[in-house]
Amino acid sequence: MFHCREKELKELNKRYHKGYFECIVIYGRRRVGKTALINEFCKDKKTIFLSALNASAQENLEALSKAIYAKDHLEVNDVPVYTSFDAAFAEITRQAQKERTIFVIDEYPYLAKADESISSRLQHIIDHTWKNTHLFLILCGSSMSFMENQVLGYESPLYGRRTGQFKIQALDYKEMTAFNPDLKEEQQSLVYGITGGIPHYINKLNVEEDVDEALKNNFFNTSSYLFEEPENLLKQELREPAVYNSVITAVAGGASRLNEISTKVGLESAICSKYLKVLLDLGIIKKETPITEKNSKKTIYMLGDNFFRFWYRFVPQNHSAISAGRIDRIYDGVIKRHFSDYMGLIFEQMCKEYLLRYAENLPIVLSDIGQWWGTDAKEKKEVQIDIVGTPVEGNEYIIGSCKYKNEAVGIFELELMKQYAKVFGKGEKYHYYIFSKGGFTKGMEEIALKENVILLTLRDIYMTD
Repeated sequence: MFHCREKELKELNKRYHKGYFECIVIYGRRRVGKTALINEFCKDKKTIFLSALNASAQENLEALSKAIYAKDHLEVNDVPVYTSFDAAFAEITRQAQKERTIFVIDEYPYLAKADESISSRLQHIIDHTWKNTHLFLILCGSSMSFMENQVLGYESPLYGRRTGQFKIQALDYKEMTAFNPDLKEEQQSLVYGITGGIPHYINKLNVEEDVDEALKNNFFNTSSYLFEEPENLLKQELREPAVYNSVITAVAGGASRLNEISTKVGLESAICSKYLKVLLDLGIIKKETPITEKNSKKTIYMLGDNFFRFWYRFVPQNHSAISAGRIDRIYDGVIKRHFSDYMGLIFEQMCKEYLLRYAENLPIVLSDIGQWWGTDAKEKKEVQIDIVGTPVEGNEYIIGSCKYKNEAVGIFELELMKQYAKVFGKGEKYHYYIFSKGGFTKGMEEIALKENVILLTLRDIYMTD
C-alpha cells in the first residue's frame, strides 16, 4: 500500500495533465521511496520504464528495448534490440508525438556510467526534438552527489533542461504514522527511531501489533532483511565497505571529531576526511556546528541515518547472542532497557520537526533550528542547548529542552535553560519550550503559566493537525 507523498503526486499529476514536455529530476537516498512514488504516479498512464543496470551500455540498451516494447505489450521475450540509444530515443519520439508518454530512467547514474555520452545525447534530443512533443521525462537517481553535480549542476550537459525537480526526503515522525496508525505515541516514536522515516524500512520492520515482536522477528534475526541491510548497502554503494564500516563504527562509538575518528580507524586525517565526505553524500553521517557558528572549528560528526544509528548501537555488541538465536533471553534485560537513552537524540529530532512543521503561533518566524554548544566561562564548563531556533529577523530566539524520560520534568530544568541562554548570549529575548515524554511536575506547570513557558509532552507533538 502506498502512503504519503501526496504533495509530490499532486504536483506531478498537475504537470502531466497540462500535456507539455517535462523533464523532471527525482532524487534522494536509497530506500526513501522514489521508485514507489514514480510507480504510483505512472499507474494507468502510458509509460516506458527503464530501470538502469549497473552494467554495460549494451545491456542497458537491451533493457531499454524491452521497456519500449513493454509499454504496449505484456510479453517481452525475444524483443529486437535497437541498434543504438539514438534509435531507441527516435522510437520514443515517435510515440510521444502521438500521445502523452512517460519515459522514466530509474537509477540514471548507472546509465550515465555505462555510456558517458548519454547526458549529451539527452541534451541534444531535448533541445531539438522532445521539447516539442508530449513526452514526460523522469530522471531518477539515488547517488546524491551525482544527481546534484552531474544532472542538476551548472557544468552538466543537462543543466537548464529540467522543468522541475523533487528531492525526496525521509518522512518525518508524524507523516510515518500512516503506516501503523493504531500504535501508541511511544511505539510510534520508537519505530521512527529505528527506521528514520524510510518507507522501505518501515515496511520491512512489519509492525503488526507490537514493536518488540517486530524487532525480534524482523531486525534481531540473522535471516531478516534488516539485519543484513547495512552491510549490503555498503557493498552496493562503496568500493571499500570494510573501511567505511570502520569509520561508521568509530562515529557510532562516540568519536565525533575528525582527529578522533581518524585515530580510531587508523587513517591519516586527510584520507579519513575523504571517506567521511562519501558517507556525508550518502546521508549515513552528518556534520554539525553550533547553529549560529556555521563556519566554526567546532564541527562534529554523528550518524545522520537513524537506521544505521540503531543498528550500530545494538547489533555489533549483541551479535553473538543474536547469531545463536538467543534474542529472547537478552532483549528485555540487555537491549530494550537502553531504548530510552538511545531515543534521546531521536526525540530532539522529533521536537525540531514539530517546531518547523507543526507548531502553531510560534513567537518568531524561524529561519533555522539546531543545537548550540559552547563554554560557560564563569562556571568553566561546556554547556549544550538541545534546540535553538533562530529568527528570520529581529533578535528573539527559541530555546528548547528535550527530555525522553519517564520522570516528570521540574522547575530545575527551566532554571538550567535560563542559565544556558545567558551563556548563549545572542538574544534580547528568549522563548522557552520544554518537551518531556514523562510530563511535568505541578510546580513546573504553575510557573510555566506565569512566565509563558511552553510545555509539550510526547502526545502533544503527535496530536497536532
